[in-house]
Amino acid sequence: MRRNGEPDRIVVVGGGISGLSSAFYLLREAKRRGLDIRVTIVETMDRVGGKINTLHRDGFVIERGPDSFLARKKPIIDLALELGIEQQLTGTNPAAKKTYILHRRKLHSMPQGLVLGIPTEIAQFAKTRLLTFGAKMRAMLDFVKPARKADGDESLGNFLSRRLGREVMERVAEPLLAGIYAGDLNTLSLQATFPQFGAAERKHGSLIRGMRANKGKTPAIAANASELPSSARTAFLTFKGGLATMVNALERSLAADGTEFKLGAKVVGIEKVAEPDSGFEEQCGYRVLLDCGEAIEANGVVITTPAFHAASLLEPYVNVDAISAVNYVSVANVVMAFDRATLGYQFDGSGFVIPRSEGTTITACTWTSSKWLHSAPDDKVLLRCYVGRAGEEAVVDLPDEQLKEAVRADIRSIMGITAEPLFTEITRLHQSMPQYPVGHLERTAQLRGEMAKTLPGVWVTGAAFDGVGLPDCIRQGKEAASSLLDATRVT
Repeated sequence: MRRNGEPDRIVVVGGGISGLSSAFYLLREAKRRGLDIRVTIVETMDRVGGKINTLHRDGFVIERGPDSFLARKKPIIDLALELGIEQQLTGTNPAAKKTYILHRRKLHSMPQGLVLGIPTEIAQFAKTRLLTFGAKMRAMLDFVKPARKADGDESLGNFLSRRLGREVMERVAEPLLAGIYAGDLNTLSLQATFPQFGAAERKHGSLIRGMRANKGKTPAIAANASELPSSARTAFLTFKGGLATMVNALERSLAADGTEFKLGAKVVGIEKVAEPDSGFEEQCGYRVLLDCGEAIEANGVVITTPAFHAASLLEPYVNVDAISAVNYVSVANVVMAFDRATLGYQFDGSGFVIPRSEGTTITACTWTSSKWLHSAPDDKVLLRCYVGRAGEEAVVDLPDEQLKEAVRADIRSIMGITAEPLFTEITRLHQSMPQYPVGHLERTAQLRGEMAKTLPGVWVTGAAFDGVGLPDCIRQGKEAASSLLDATRVT
C-alpha cells in the first residue's frame, strides 16, 4: 500500500493488448489528473502482447494470431496516433476485394452488398448460387415479418434464422460471423456480438431495411484520413511490420514511463488489506500474490486475463457466475509459403470461408499475400488456413504432420494446389476465443456493480467482457484506466 511520499502502485494482471492498453492509459490519465502512480504488469509468458505474435521469416511477415483490425473502430487509430506509429499503417490490396464461400466443394463469390452477411442489394442477392430459390424468398419475408416484441437478449443464430431463415443463416451468415468468434451462432449472445442487428430490427422493423439504411453512414476510416498514409484507407488495416509494431511501441512507451514488467510470473491470488491511508473509498489496499511466492503491495488492480483465470482470483469476494459462463474455444492456424511459379492459381480476392455443412478440416483460408501486399515477396504466395471452432476442437491437437496433411488435402480439393510448401508454420491457440452466452452483458454489469462495492479499486476487463477485436480490447483498457482512477482517492 501507499506510504507517505510514495506513488500509488497499480498492478495490471496480464500483458496482452488489454493489459498493455490499460497500463498505457493509466499512466496517461494519471498524468492528466496530476497523480503520481507506478504500474507493474504481471504476465505468465516470457513476452508481452498475448495473442499478437508476428513472425518475420525469409522476407515474409506472418501473423500467428490476429492479422488486422477494423479501421472504423476509433480506439486503435487513436492509440497508433498517440504512439506515433500511424505512418506504419497499411490497408488491404484494392485489387483483392472478392471473398468467396465454399458450397458443395466449389468457391462462390459472395453476393455484392453483403454487410456482415446481411444482403443489402437484393438484385445481387437474387443471383447467387449459394442459396436455393426458397431460401432467397424466405429471406425476403424479413421485410414483412413483425419485429420481436421482447426486449431481452437472444442467440445470434435464433435472431438470424427468425429474420432471414435458417439456410441464409447457415450458408452465408454463419461462416462469416462465426469466424470472428470460432463459435456456434445458436449459443452466442446477440447483444454482446452484433447489437446493431437488433437495433436495426427495432428501428426499421426489418433487418435488411435497417442495414441498408445504415450502409455508408459509418466511415471506413475512424480518424481523419489526412493523418494516415494513403495506403491506409481501407476497411481493414494492419501495420507494415505486423501487429507486433503496436506491441513493441507500447512496451517502449511503458518502459520509458517506469513500468515494471514481471514476465514468466502468474498471479495466484489477491488479498484484501485494510489500511487507514490506503487511498480507497472503503480504505482498502491489496496484496497481489505470485506463484513464485512474491507479494506485490498495490493500491489498485486491473485484471485482464481470460475469464477462467479472472474467476479464480475474484471468487473469494464476489459471485463469478458471469465470467464462469464464458467458455473458450481452441483454434489453430496453419500458414504455408509457396513459390508463386509452382501454383498456377489465380488469386483474385482475399480468400474464402467455409460453412460447417461442408465437412472440411479448415474453416477458412486467407490468401494473405493477395490481401496484404506487404506480407510476402512478389514471387511468393502466403496462405493462412484456420482450423477449430465450437464443437470441432479436437483437430487443433492433431500431430503436426497429420494436421499439415489434413489442411493440404483440403487445399488440393478446393483450389487444386498440389505444390510442396517452402515451409509451414503451425500456431495453436488453446482456449483463446471467448464465447459470449445469451445474457452476457447484463450479468457482466451485475458483476462490476458487486465489485465496486466489495473490491473498490479492482477492475476486470478484456476480451472476455465487451468485444474480442483489437480496437475493442484497447477501448476497454482505456475505460479500465478511468474507472480505476475514479474509484481511488489518490493524493
